[in-house]
Amino acid sequence: MFRILVAGGYGLVGARIVRTLRTAGHAVEIVVGGRRPEEGAALAREWDARVVALDTDHPEDGLTEAGPVDLVVAAVQDPDDRLLRAALLSGAGHLGIVRKADTVGRTAITAAALARRPALIMGHWQAGAATFAALAGAREFHRVERVELAALFDAADPAGPMATADSGAFFGRALLRRDGRWLEVEEKREIRGVERAGAPDFAAQPMGVLDVPAVAALTGAPDVRFDIGLGESAGTLAGGPASHEIFADLRGVDDRGRPVARRTVVSDPLGQAHLTAVGAVIGVERILGLDGAPPMAAGVAFPESVIDPARALDRLRAFGVDVTTVPLAPLAA
Repeated sequence: MFRILVAGGYGLVGARIVRTLRTAGHAVEIVVGGRRPEEGAALAREWDARVVALDTDHPEDGLTEAGPVDLVVAAVQDPDDRLLRAALLSGAGHLGIVRKADTVGRTAITAAALARRPALIMGHWQAGAATFAALAGAREFHRVERVELAALFDAADPAGPMATADSGAFFGRALLRRDGRWLEVEEKREIRGVERAGAPDFAAQPMGVLDVPAVAALTGAPDVRFDIGLGESAGTLAGGPASHEIFADLRGVDDRGRPVARRTVVSDPLGQAHLTAVGAVIGVERILGLDGAPPMAAGVAFPESVIDPARALDRLRAFGVDVTTVPLAPLAA
């Protein structure tokens, strides 16, 4: 039986990962780690897990207490890669969901040097949901010319205040691709409007998330960007709990050279934390081979290279996430 340590496992996202692992029905042992283990006791009892004290600044003791671990899922900030390094040196695999394009280099180098098991970097938006939507949609194109990704923050989502408090880690100079060139831009100078059918448009500004280089690499599109905006989600507008929406707009040509454009909308009625948790569990399943395919080989990897995007969208749907594709107006000739 695989033993999985969820670092930060009783935080908002970490607790969702624990619950989602259990509801997925996998026969795994779950260990919940954090600085204040007493806060995770109730969660551990509810979801048949064990709790250990884990300080990400000095993670070695927590890893030892957890016992031989097959995989560490890091649902915490690890800016100096201390948990990553300790996990890999212990012989465990590692899955991290907190990383941006401007900080991924040092993480990838550390993982490549030390990994004796898989090290999967899933710092993409909501653990890859936006990238999966874009790459699945791109399969319907002969050539993709533009990819515009957007996510909608809803202030009523419990993850909204958390993300706002951590905004310094998210915002700064953003990365985008324009006319085949990489640009670092000031986000407030690149605001765009995102249209929604049957709902108010919202203004969004770019971010330097891993989805941008991932989608650019696999589609070859010369124009790729990811933007985030604030507004009322579909759930709030319907009078219910806040949902989280991702919009993946692709424009290009089909195999006859005709303009084509499509939008894929990923909407999680349970909000951002749940969507991130499902994405992380999709990564866990791929690393350990719980998806029916052989387990991943040792070494550093990114989700766009090892996870089939269509299967990932099907997995999102299985956990109650709505995924729909609609036509858009193509680019003007």
